[in-house]
Amino acid sequence: MKIIVSIKEVPVRDSQLRISADGRWIEDGDLSYEMNEPDAYALEEALQLKERHGGEVIALCAGPSGASRTLREALAKGADRALHIEDEHISSWDTLGLARLLAKAAGPEKPDLILTGLQSDDLGYGQTGVVLAEILGLPHATIIMAAEVLDGSIRVKRELESGWFQNIEMTLPAVLTIQSGINKVRYATLMGIKKAKSKELKALAAGDLGVAASATATIERIYSPQKVKQTQLLTGSAREAAAKLIEKLRFEVRVL
Repeated sequence: MKIIVSIKEVPVRDSQLRISADGRWIEDGDLSYEMNEPDAYALEEALQLKERHGGEVIALCAGPSGASRTLREALAKGADRALHIEDEHISSWDTLGLARLLAKAAGPEKPDLILTGLQSDDLGYGQTGVVLAEILGLPHATIIMAAEVLDGSIRVKRELESGWFQNIEMTLPAVLTIQSGINKVRYATLMGIKKAKSKELKALAAGDLGVAASATATIERIYSPQKVKQTQLLTGSAREAAAKLIEKLRFEVRVL
């Protein structure tokens, strides 16, 4: 069984972010990066499926040259090899363009299964896996909490609202977006880190894949939330003040 796991490198969660001069993204500066948390769960699910059914796990990432660190981490955890689509300006690509890049790299591998995290920690669109599946013409399912490979198909458990779940069976190959918490993510062992140095990490250029960086969606501006404090003094008797408070809670704050 061949499984491709799409991995994204994102800034460490507690990083102090500075908005770039053009207001469209963040300054790289001294930022530290890590594997996108939902993608770490997708990688773990792929490794567990490989342990149960055999086969190969391939880590796939589109990002700047520094993203090779995250791919080496995936290799240290147990991925067999990695594909790195190098682009120093990957943040300028929208979801459709990025999905086209991933599809061009993943298609020739003819995987049985493609896993992605549900969403990224930085943008949180939750779209890339679904768009990737549509481009490749593969069935897909989102918010996966469990997966069981059958003979030529896979049975998955999806998380819905209000504590409900959906169980469906899909033919392979397929694309799944994995929910965080589906399993317990493993750490890279010292032996795994040593082995990762000798595993294949193939660099690909976006231009060689025949995908142009034409954006159908762009980020116009990013900014820090404005802190606004406002105090209102409710006058009158206790009954009148209570009536005014209820009115504001009901029609302005909308919590009643």
